[in-house]
Amino acid sequence: MSISPTEKCLILCFRLLMAWTFLDAALHQVFVPNFNVVGFLSHTKTFHNLFAVFTTPVMAPITAVMVKYGHLLIGLSLLTGLGVRVSASFGVLLMGIYWLAHIDWPFIANTESLIVDHHLVYASVLAYLVVKCAGHVWGLDAWMENLEFFKQHPRLKPLVA
Repeated sequence: MSISPTEKCLILCFRLLMAWTFLDAALHQVFVPNFNVVGFLSHTKTFHNLFAVFTTPVMAPITAVMVKYGHLLIGLSLLTGLGVRVSASFGVLLMGIYWLAHIDWPFIANTESLIVDHHLVYASVLAYLVVKCAGHVWGLDAWMENLEFFKQHPRLKPLVA
């Protein structure tokens, strides 16, 4: 598949912008000693019973670790272009969960956003990065794909191809 130089620049721009989005979130969570998801998740409205499970004393610390280090790993992956298909796919899933958590049907977070908010836009950009194999555009996925490991294990090649 041939990609024009202009599209390569757009793909790189989208990848780096999304990397910063996740890294910025991680900076506000990983280095905060008492980061907690309970405050946010306990105020969900439309799907409250679904998200309340993650606010229990047993699940809250696990959820907090998954959120903050998930943001960090997705951001680093997008920044380096390594494992973009996997990380961007998890990013799409995460943005979908955040979108659901913000719904006060039919509004998202407040009465200014009707059904669509930035989480759906981010999920769309991340899906575009998956489809376009963005890790191959000035990223490490192209290098990884040619490693002997992936030649010996062809079933794993779709992770970086």
